[in-house]
Amino acid sequence: MGLSGACDTLRRLRSTIRNRRSFAIGLWLGVDLGGSKTALALGDEQGRLRARRRRPTEPSGDPQRDLARLVDDARGLLAEAGVDAAELEAIGVSAPGPLDRTRGAVLRPPNLPGWQDVPLRDALAEALGRPVHLENDADAAALAEWRFGAGRGYRDLVYLTMSTGIGAGLLLGGRLYRGALGNAGEVGHLPVEWDGEPCACGRRGCLEAYAGGAAWTRRLRARLPPESRVAVLAGGREAAAPEHVVAAAREGDAFARAELERWNGYLARGLVALVFLLDPQVIVLGTIAAAAGEALCLAPLREQVAARVRPVLGSGLRIVPSALGERLGELAGICAALQASETS
Repeated sequence: MGLSGACDTLRRLRSTIRNRRSFAIGLWLGVDLGGSKTALALGDEQGRLRARRRRPTEPSGDPQRDLARLVDDARGLLAEAGVDAAELEAIGVSAPGPLDRTRGAVLRPPNLPGWQDVPLRDALAEALGRPVHLENDADAAALAEWRFGAGRGYRDLVYLTMSTGIGAGLLLGGRLYRGALGNAGEVGHLPVEWDGEPCACGRRGCLEAYAGGAAWTRRLRARLPPESRVAVLAGGREAAAPEHVVAAAREGDAFARAELERWNGYLARGLVALVFLLDPQVIVLGTIAAAAGEALCLAPLREQVAARVRPVLGSGLRIVPSALGERLGELAGICAALQASETS
């Protein structure tokens, strides 16, 4: 066989390998562990979900009990889908920080009581028999929006998660930025008021203490006027939550509108700091901001940020809602595994 024939044979072999890979779509298990909810999903590298499961997190204060429940969830989901754990390419876990990614440990997240230096990666790997990749929840969500959602096509992206707490995932130059110790993006603990409201982290005046879902819920339940439409929609002040503020604001309730204006103002302070520091192309906002929508949240935020940053930084900036909706958490877990597998 001559050189030309050998080259043709090599090209055909490569084409055959690519075609086989295109049919051999792997399955990945994604886990999204949050302070208020836990979600699991079975899916592929195209973002197609085969099975899903979610429940309230309800931390017991004993991480071993919580881990055992998480393992039961994973086994139950696999059984429902008719998939053996041995068929999985890998498992990805999106978890609240701070993390030690080298050891695969969750250190001491403010919204998971009792969780201190918990070896989450090794515990799940031992129980399920597959490789486990642990990623900060905001970083994993940023990867999901970058691969499948509002961040497609951008190289410099910030994703903000605003559920129980607040965190940021940073994609800079097309690469996930974690920082020297792996905990970059703790935007929720930027000080927005010196010596302000106490935060779950133990400090005061953090953005999370004003705009995080858990802190906002506590504020509502302590200060909500019983005659407010928010209280009516919640079925009482003791059940009030940010979603009731959003719903009441859409109806024009004055208290709810004032609460959202306050929330937007504090969130804008955090966004301005991010813009000056990182000069991103796009900021993707999740959870509360995405639910509040354009008129109540996104447009006022854009106006406040534009008024406070230099035009050279703000002129091309886009502030947009998450595009993945309820699929975000599940895809975040899957993307944690995909990212680790592609870069290993």
